[in-house]
Amino acid sequence: MLIGRFTHHPESEDTDQAAWGLVEGDTIVALEGSPFEKVEPTKEKFPLSMVTLLAPVRPSKVVAIGWNYMGHIQELGNPVPSEPLLFLIAPSAVVGPGAPIILPPESQRVDFEGELAIVMGQKCRRVKRDRASEVIFGYTGLNDVTARDLQRKDGQFSRAKSFDTFCPTGPWIQTELDAAAVRVTTHVNGELRQDDNTCTMLFDPYYLVEYVSAAMTLNAGDIIATGTPSGVGPLAPGDEVTVTVEGIGALTNAVMQEKL
Repeated sequence: MLIGRFTHHPESEDTDQAAWGLVEGDTIVALEGSPFEKVEPTKEKFPLSMVTLLAPVRPSKVVAIGWNYMGHIQELGNPVPSEPLLFLIAPSAVVGPGAPIILPPESQRVDFEGELAIVMGQKCRRVKRDRASEVIFGYTGLNDVTARDLQRKDGQFSRAKSFDTFCPTGPWIQTELDAAAVRVTTHVNGELRQDDNTCTMLFDPYYLVEYVSAAMTLNAGDIIATGTPSGVGPLAPGDEVTVTVEGIGALTNAVMQEKL
């Protein structure tokens, strides 16, 4: 199933007008309650062209993985990790498809990073790899936008990854994806910039669930961003960036400069 969050009201997401929906072709069927508990379709159906898609979840945390594709490790000149490198992205950075990526004045180099993201389906801790599929709700696309100059300056990732709008997510959750070997691409202004397959990851999604849940409790709706392939590069005002994950869909966001 393809599960998304949407609003068909002109108000913002903060007005509690958001609804869960089941995507069927070019329509979305409103759901009763939360899909993490039970999917109950209603009689309300809307054309996708008439709704605003929001980030498919509002996570309590976004746990991201650094250096999970060999090409990206090589392009940054980093050592090959013996275990996953974890960092956290502020939940306030999460936005949905179509929302702008806003470049802050504090950074002179902001990069795109297209990724596959895991969406957790229930509260869990210390999940073994062979049980990980039981706690994964599904998968979505994610753009781990990074202030590269600040990342290098700070020597760690928190500020560089957590500016508002720096974590576009969507367009929806695919609950039936076999994530072992799916293509992940990123286009900027229609030009292909990243192109790899999850089968080349150093650490696969099930192992990542085991590794992350050994350190912290994961809640329903939490996200694990699985790392980006090679080809990362800078964004500029006026750009349009699209992250596409095979079997899920395309996450597109325009880029604009913050106005102070």
